[in-house]
Amino acid sequence: MAGEQTMGNVQAIRKPAESPEPFIQLSDVGLRYGESGEGVEALRGLSLEIAKGEFTAVVGPSGCGKSTLMRLISGLTPSSAGGVLIDGKRVDRPLKTVGMAFQNSALLPWRTALENVLLPLEVVQPHRRDFRRNKARHAEQARAMLAKVGLNGAEGLYGWELSGGMQQRVSLCRALIHEPEILLLDEPFGALDAFTREELWDTLQQLWLERRFTALLVTHDLPEAVYLADSVHVISERPGHVVHTSHIDLPRPRTPEICFTPRFTEYIHELRSHIQRKTPAIAGASQ
Repeated sequence: MAGEQTMGNVQAIRKPAESPEPFIQLSDVGLRYGESGEGVEALRGLSLEIAKGEFTAVVGPSGCGKSTLMRLISGLTPSSAGGVLIDGKRVDRPLKTVGMAFQNSALLPWRTALENVLLPLEVVQPHRRDFRRNKARHAEQARAMLAKVGLNGAEGLYGWELSGGMQQRVSLCRALIHEPEILLLDEPFGALDAFTREELWDTLQQLWLERRFTALLVTHDLPEAVYLADSVHVISERPGHVVHTSHIDLPRPRTPEICFTPRFTEYIHELRSHIQRKTPAIAGASQ
């Protein structure tokens, strides 16, 4: 199928064709934490549309509600106002068609890499229903995915035997093993060194080019957002709402060399100029 090609023969793939209806749609969404509407207002009037198969990134200052946005899309948290639609259906409960990866890989320490990858198939319906009967086939599928991200031979290692980058590769495999329609990524590479982080950009890009799931990345790293995404949305300070969107018109597959091009740098400056930060008052400063 078009768009489901390996890195070796994908050339100049750009953002997916426009769909008649957005796959993910948030309309005038608001969220206030706390009882009786008296808690912190995390989001207000946030509207966002993501096409099916699009790779989208969200950036903004700390505390602007980026992670809250992901909880709304996954159905883990209901909105206080507005609506969240996935494929035209209102989100009113946790979704089974979502994979998630976080800054902390959260591997279960008593399970091997292979067993960690298989976990969603053991607990998520409809896979759980026939997991034992098809365990050998699922295990082979998990081994193939681990090999694809460079972990061939690491299937029997436990989390404490893996480097940070290896743990995150396992986490990505676990998030995708049940073939979710949506992959949510919450600062997945934030705790890694720069070289490992850039290696994992390419790993994630390869997985997306092959599978074309709909991806939403939350990150503080502007180069990461531009390198990976078709579009990057800037969220304001709390209560968060979209203040700017950059559509990233760079050819795929993207390689590290693209980070040094003038166009890449222009996108970084464009996004940075729209990220708002409040400067705290300094006690005793002259007025």
